[in-house]
Amino acid sequence: MNTLKRIWKWIGSMQFAIGLLVLLAVACSIGSFVTQGQSFDWYAARYNERTAAIIMALHLDDAFHSWWFLAINVFLCVNLLLCNVVRLKPLIRRTKAETQIDLPGENTVRADGVNEPEAFFARLHMPKPVRGAAPDGTEVLVSSKNRIGLWGAWVCHLGILLLILGFSLGQMTHKEYVAYGVPGQTRPIGDTGLWLTIDDFQIGLREDDTVEQYTADITVFRAPQGSTSAPDTRSATVSVNHPAKLFGMTFYQNSTGWAATVSVTKNGEPLQSEVVCAGDYLRIADMPNLVVYLNAFYPDYVSMPGSRPMTASGQLNNPAYLYSVYYGSDILGMNVLMPDESVTIDEYEVKFSDPQTYTLIQIKRDAYTWLAFLGGVVTMLGLVLAFYLLPVKVWAVRKEDGTWVVAGRSQKGGAIFAERFQSAAIDSEQKSA
Repeated sequence: MNTLKRIWKWIGSMQFAIGLLVLLAVACSIGSFVTQGQSFDWYAARYNERTAAIIMALHLDDAFHSWWFLAINVFLCVNLLLCNVVRLKPLIRRTKAETQIDLPGENTVRADGVNEPEAFFARLHMPKPVRGAAPDGTEVLVSSKNRIGLWGAWVCHLGILLLILGFSLGQMTHKEYVAYGVPGQTRPIGDTGLWLTIDDFQIGLREDDTVEQYTADITVFRAPQGSTSAPDTRSATVSVNHPAKLFGMTFYQNSTGWAATVSVTKNGEPLQSEVVCAGDYLRIADMPNLVVYLNAFYPDYVSMPGSRPMTASGQLNNPAYLYSVYYGSDILGMNVLMPDESVTIDEYEVKFSDPQTYTLIQIKRDAYTWLAFLGGVVTMLGLVLAFYLLPVKVWAVRKEDGTWVVAGRSQKGGAIFAERFQSAAIDSEQKSA
C-alpha cells in the first residue's frame, strides 16, 4: 500500500511534470522536423533505408497519433489532475483561514496604539471588517480581500490540463479534406457525405497588380436521403485568414492555381470536354487506361535552351500547357502545347483551351477545438488571479488600554503591501496627534 502511495505521489510530483513537458517538447519537435504521413520508400529516398525503418518502427511518420505521444499526454493529464486533487483540500482550508487571525510571522507588518481601526482598514481599501472575539475573549476585527487570488495557480493548472486534452484529442480525432475546382464545379468532401460547389472565385489585386486577397463563394450541401426531401444547403464566403464554419467543419481558402478545358475528339467527332486543374488528369471516356495529365500551365510562356519551361509573368500573354499522356503505367509522351496546337493519340485528338484560375479549399473537422479554447481562457483566468489579485488580510486586536494592535500580511507582493501599511500607520499616528 505504501509503495502504491509513493508511486502516485511521484506521478503527481513537479519533477515528473517537468520530465513529461520536456518529452512533450521533444515529441512536438520530432513531429515538426520529420515530414509526416509519407511512405517507407519516401523516407528511404530522403534519408536511407535504416533511418526509414526506425521512423516507421517508432511511428515517427505519424507522431501526433502514435501510442507514445498519447502516453505522454495521458501521464501529463494524470499528473496535472493529481496535483489539483491533492492541493484542493489544503487550498480550501487556506482560503477559509483568511477570515481568521494569524499569529505574527515574518511577512506580517503591524502598528501599535491605533485608536480608530476601522479608519485604518479604510486607508488600506479593505472591506468592512468582521467583529469577533479571540479564544481569550479579546475583541478582534478581521478583514480580507482577493482571497480568490489564492486559486490562481490551481486554476492555471486546470486550464493547462484542458489545453492538453483539447490539443491531444483534436490531433487524434481531427480529419482533413481538400476540394478544388473552378466556379460552377461541385466536388465531394471525402467520406463526409457532403458536397461543395464553388459558386465564384475572385482574386483581389492592389494598384500595382500584386495579389491582395483570394476570395471564394461556396455552397455546401448534404445530398437528400429520399426523392422528396430537399438537400440541407449552406453557403459562405471564405478568404485568406477568414475561414467559414459549416456543418461542424472549418473551410479555409488555402491556395489557387491554373486550370484549362481539355477537349477530346475521336475521329473528328467531339467525345468529351472537361475542366482540368494543373496537377490533375482526364481519363479518355471510352478508353479509361488512356490518361491525359495537365502537368503545369504557363500564362506567359518562355522557353530557353537547356532550362525548364517558365513563365515571365502571371498575365495571359503567351499561354502554354505542359502535358503528359499515359497508357496504364507507361508514359507515351510529354510536351508543351500552345493554344492553337493539339496532340494526336491514334484516333483521339486532345486540345487545351480556356485557361482560368481555380481555388483549393481546405476543410478541417476538429471536434475538440472548443476544449482547447476553453483551456486557454481558463489558463488566462488563472494567470490573472495569480498575478493581479493579491490576497491581503488585515486584523486588529483590542488591548486592555482601549487601543488596538493592527497587523496584516499579503502572501504575494508583500513589499508593496508593507509600504502601504506603513503609510496607513503614519496617517493614523498623525490623525491621533
